[in-house]
Amino acid sequence: FGSSCGSSRSEAPLPPGRHPSASAPRQLFAAMARGTIKHLKRMFAPKHWMLDKLKGRWAPKASAGPHKMRECLPLIVMLRERLKYALTYREVKMIVMQRLIKVDGKVRIDMFYPAGFMDVVQIEKTKENFRL
Repeated sequence: FGSSCGSSRSEAPLPPGRHPSASAPRQLFAAMARGTIKHLKRMFAPKHWMLDKLKGRWAPKASAGPHKMRECLPLIVMLRERLKYALTYREVKMIVMQRLIKVDGKVRIDMFYPAGFMDVVQIEKTKENFRL
């Protein structure tokens, strides 16, 4: 048996910039995902959003906010699918970034903002108010 302090074989010095663990064997299992899931497949979107099945693969995922994802309607779904103020994602983004949309009297520039039950959505240019 060798000495108790470390290995008895001599190791060659590593080139500069090379970490000793870089030569270690790779793990055979995949690491778990980190953080929140940022995407939502259209098939798993809440049914009350009434999105078309064949219009694409992805659905807009509501941001974290005052209402649960299953109990809210993101502004993008409201403006594009329900009210038909925009045809595309890009058009919704332009409307929201012009600060024309208020939710409960406060301007919202996040097009994925979750508007929920009893929220009032105001559109400045058309002078319209909608209550969910």
